[in-house]
Amino acid sequence: MDPVLLAEWWWVAPSVIAAGTVGVIGVNRQRKTSGRRLAFDAARHDLATARQVAAEKRTALKIARADYARVAAERAAQRASAEQVAGARRMLRERERDAKAAAADVRARQVRLNAARAAIPPASAPRPIERLRAEHDAVVARWMQYETDPALQIAYPAMTDVKRPATAAYLRAVGQANETRRAAEGRITAAEFAAYRDAVAELERAFEAAEHAAKVQAGESPSNQAWQDTAQDMLSRSAEAIDRAAGAAASALSAWSNRKRPGKSDDRR
Repeated sequence: MDPVLLAEWWWVAPSVIAAGTVGVIGVNRQRKTSGRRLAFDAARHDLATARQVAAEKRTALKIARADYARVAAERAAQRASAEQVAGARRMLRERERDAKAAAADVRARQVRLNAARAAIPPASAPRPIERLRAEHDAVVARWMQYETDPALQIAYPAMTDVKRPATAAYLRAVGQANETRRAAEGRITAAEFAAYRDAVAELERAFEAAEHAAKVQAGESPSNQAWQDTAQDMLSRSAEAIDRAAGAAASALSAWSNRKRPGKSDDRR
């Protein structure tokens, strides 16, 4: 080999070896920590997705505002109808609601990410996927009591009646949870863990709804639809209040940052 080329490329082999060593260390570290950090990685994945959706909703809102301004101007020039203006206004309001909901989702995902970071288990504790499977199994075990206990079958027949909407919804949630569980085997990605986590959460909600509906039919529990509507309205109002407060705080901060400081013109002189 040409000595000149050898002198010029002497650094390649050590660099490759070093890069390979770092890569092996990184893989080994990922293997050791990924199981414990799955919930955190999934929460970070959710936040990134929510931010992307929020950006898309903000863009859609800008387009809706521009369309409404255009249609309003054309209406003023008698080139658009009142129905077209009303339609553009409805679209604008819908896009505003979508953008507001997406922004609230980003804030919620950020809180969940912080919680997941604080809850990363030590090496001796069960991994997040193991805890999630245990939660899944616990819901199924609660359901099986209604399937196997004759006394419960007689007391709550709606729990095993697939014609009942709540029971049918639970069974669909069971299928979804089982499917995502099978996908979350071996080397699990953050997206796979997030899908399984959401499926188990939906399974728990579906079981609670089915159980409540069965108890209502049995005359043991009153319907709480009115309470749910009130609670949902309160949550919506709270989210709107948070958005208004955040907007006011941002405006105040911008005004404070852009204010003219005393003596600023004198300093320039």
